[in-house]
Amino acid sequence: MVFRSLRGVSSGAAACALLLALAVVSGPAQAAETLESALAKAYGSNPTLNAQRAALRVSNEGVSQALSGYRPRVTGTADIGVSYLENNRPLARATSVRQAPRGVGVQLDQTIWNAGRTGNAVSQAEALVLAGRETLRVSEQTVLLDAATAYMNVLRDTAILNLNNNNVEVLEEQLRQTRDRFNVGEVTRTDVAQSEARLASSRSQLSVAQANLKSSLGRYRQIVGVQPKRLAPGRPLERNLPRSLDEATRISQSQHPSIIAALHNVDAADIGVKVAEAELYPSLGLSASVAQRNDVNTLNDQRVTASAVARLTVPIYEGGQVYSRTRQAKELAGQRRLEADITREQIRAAVVTAWGSLEASKAQTIAAQAQVLAAETALNGVREEAKVGQRTTLDVLNAQQELLSARSSLITAQRDRVVASYNVMSASGRLNAQMLGLKAARHDPNLHYEQVRDKWIGTQTPDGR
Repeated sequence: MVFRSLRGVSSGAAACALLLALAVVSGPAQAAETLESALAKAYGSNPTLNAQRAALRVSNEGVSQALSGYRPRVTGTADIGVSYLENNRPLARATSVRQAPRGVGVQLDQTIWNAGRTGNAVSQAEALVLAGRETLRVSEQTVLLDAATAYMNVLRDTAILNLNNNNVEVLEEQLRQTRDRFNVGEVTRTDVAQSEARLASSRSQLSVAQANLKSSLGRYRQIVGVQPKRLAPGRPLERNLPRSLDEATRISQSQHPSIIAALHNVDAADIGVKVAEAELYPSLGLSASVAQRNDVNTLNDQRVTASAVARLTVPIYEGGQVYSRTRQAKELAGQRRLEADITREQIRAAVVTAWGSLEASKAQTIAAQAQVLAAETALNGVREEAKVGQRTTLDVLNAQQELLSARSSLITAQRDRVVASYNVMSASGRLNAQMLGLKAARHDPNLHYEQVRDKWIGTQTPDGR
């Protein structure tokens, strides 16, 4: 139990209840799950993150497809048929011929020059891959932040549930004592009714706390991938945090993956204009073919033909479609620049918000600690005064409720401080497995890219599918 009783917990213990106690959720005693190990599990197995990694592998194939524009295209043909010729001439014997014309051939087409369309298409695909890698980093940050939040929510809700459990026990004892005093005439029926009402309210709060914990457990299972068994204390990030709001803002503008992804998308859109414009220029290609034909005109005849043709294609007018696509590509490039500016401002605002939440959570923790200390002192004083008839049962019940609220506020403030520190790291673009030092196999986005970039043939993916 995080709090053994509302009477016996000192202010110092209450101040560090969430950070220094273990929250036992379920299951037998075992090594405690730390926040770092939970983050490592989420990093390795979270389905949202794995789906984004798959999306990056899809994007990698775009480079291989663009590179195919440099490579020849080879096609083979084969055909066979039946022909029948009957010749009836006057004063001559009728003749008939049955043939089986057939043939095989191979044709090769190679682009020699296409106004840089292929090269620009490759550059555009590479820019999209780089943007995809940054988008993957955004997903990684989101998953790690969600995992840290889910972890701390389980700790918070477990501690609050224990608080409410102990509160019910205290109020049950309070009600028993009040009934005993009523039986000997020390208090009235009103005092008993007040104790009964407060106990019923406490049991209602206990039910809410149980529901909140179940919800947090489900969210934890969804993000981390396992059911929490025994969670160790979570602590705020300190050594990796920026030293000031200005430093956090400066780091975010240069390192946040959302901004870098937006800039790569701008590059891809700019290159897309060149790809579209290239269709308006001539292209030069080479075609070579060889074919063998049998039984074409006469029975048992055989022909072999070979050719090589250089072909210059000059577009004159294609109905305005290419011109429209070029204009469309320019507008898209303008849109991507505006989106990059929007992303910069969104990240700047997120940093300010996250930093403000961190500062507020620090102040709230200090205030909550003072509130707990004052509430404990007040409760002890009210109890002593009640013994000599200077305070009523209602006064004692109210003081106990204030102490419960103060301790709940302290737990929530401690949880908020930890989550806020991770939020600042995420907003500044530095919440990743390497920065956190997670003991998990690092995902290398370049590995799959190198495996498929120059692959000329084969339908199997690098993992054998």
